[in-house]
Parts: sequence; C-alpha cells; structure tokens
Amino acid sequence: MRDHTKLRAFELADAIALEVYGVTKGFPKDELYGLTSQMRRAAVSVPSNIVEGCARESELEYIRFLDIAYASLRELNYQFSLAKRLNYLDTSLVRKVGPLVDECEKVLGALLRSRRKISKS
Repeated sequence: MRDHTKLRAFELADAIALEVYGVTKGFPKDELYGLTSQMRRAAVSVPSNIVEGCARESELEYIRFLDIAYASLRELNYQFSLAKRLNYLDTSLVRKVGPLVDECEKVLGALLRSRRKISKS
C-alpha cells in the first residue's frame, strides 16, 4: 500500500480543505446548504479520495480514486470561481486559495499521467 502523506498532491489537497472551511465561514447564512456545503464537500473529497486510492491494492483502483480526486478538484475550482463572481470572497482570499487550487491541479494531474503510463507498461 502507498503512503498518502508522502504525496505533494495530498499535502496541497489537505491545505485546500482547511482553507475552504475557513473561507466559507464568511459566506452568507442562506448559502449554508448551498454553495458552502458544496465547496466543503468537494474540498474534502480531494484528499479523501487520494487517501482511499493509496489504500487500494491495484494500480487501476489507485488511478480511479485519483481520477475522482481530480474531478472533485475541478468542481471546487468552478465553485471557487462562482463564489468570487458572487462577491463572497475578498481579493486577499482569492490570492491565497486560488494558487493552491491551481498548483494542486497541476501536481495531481502530473501524478495521474505518470500512474497511467506505469499501468500501461
């Protein structure tokens, strides 16, 4: 089994989850079951699926869970963009969380590509 704590993708995803919880505390109360909930679930889904994938025996299952994590990250990226356009986020928060999401997408995408190459060998 793989150690998820050694993956940069996990470190970034975990940091994003923590940031999203902090950021969404300031969202309007009427968004509690809307965008706040959606963003928190997507943010937690990313590191959770990386952890679950690392716990799987087969390479194909590992890749499948990394795919799910990547899809959740893309979902969060959209939700983050929507929150900005709804003026739920101030500029300093955008500057802090946005680059984390972008870096995690790159790192997780690269991990997926490398694992797919290995699985085809």
